[in-house]
Amino acid sequence: MIRQAIIAAATLSTLALPAVALADPIIGQPVPCTKVTDLVGPDFSVKQCGVSDVDQFRAGLENNGGAYCGPTSLYNVLHYWAHEKNAPVGWLTTKVKDLDPQDQADYNVITNSVGRIGVDAKYTSKGTNLGNLRAAWNIATKPARDAGWSTATSGIDTNISADFAGDLARKLARGPVQMVYGRYSDGPADSLQRGGGHIVTVVSVDGSFDGTTVQVRYMDPGRASDHGIGDYLKTQSDYATVNATLTKKTVVEWIPTKNNPENDLGDIAIPGTFRTVTRWQLTTPGSTATTTQLVEGFSWFDMAPPVG
Repeated sequence: MIRQAIIAAATLSTLALPAVALADPIIGQPVPCTKVTDLVGPDFSVKQCGVSDVDQFRAGLENNGGAYCGPTSLYNVLHYWAHEKNAPVGWLTTKVKDLDPQDQADYNVITNSVGRIGVDAKYTSKGTNLGNLRAAWNIATKPARDAGWSTATSGIDTNISADFAGDLARKLARGPVQMVYGRYSDGPADSLQRGGGHIVTVVSVDGSFDGTTVQVRYMDPGRASDHGIGDYLKTQSDYATVNATLTKKTVVEWIPTKNNPENDLGDIAIPGTFRTVTRWQLTTPGSTATTTQLVEGFSWFDMAPPVG
């Protein structure tokens, strides 16, 4: 029944006429915003409205939220389903649809909510991963399932997907997605080596099915106009989206040597390896990044209300 409900809802979405405009939301979304779902023909254009842009840098989180991009990005996804689709999501007495990130009175509760997502996603000082964040989504959406809603989530890897751009458009048409990119530096023998990553919430894509370039817009929980200014750790910044271009690339990645955790002497027993992978390079206008940013995949999320 869960799978049938979601498939039915997805079918209705894909049959919508190009450039379908829906009413703009009121809470937590800058205006103007017109939803677009155009999946007809060789090109696509998809835009979601009603997605929040919550800051990850917040007092009360470990290291002031420096590694909380994943939990914060997931909160943005939950905000969409709560405010746009009226889904009963949250934790115990905390209901996401009752909270407005742009209302200072809700700031501390939202900080606690981001922290709760971090716990459910097995947060460490290095951050979270998409798989554990999907598990946190399942916890936050349990109240909806208890009320008869159906939910689903999964991930798509750039190295496996035959049409990553098309997959991104199709899944975004159902709701915002979490996209992860790695920060890569030069490795040995013209390779690239991953040195960390970041997770953002995608709200808009334009491109072609089976294409090699796609334009995206996303909410970046780590970017804010007031970052480092005044009480920025205690207040929500203005909402803003980031424009970026994704370009399909085949790269050689160097995975360095690792210490064998089962060897008490700490001898290096797991050798480094090279591998060839398909990634999508992310570039933004005027960027001064000193690393190569490569998109590695995304998580998609879906919900459907009770039938009948």
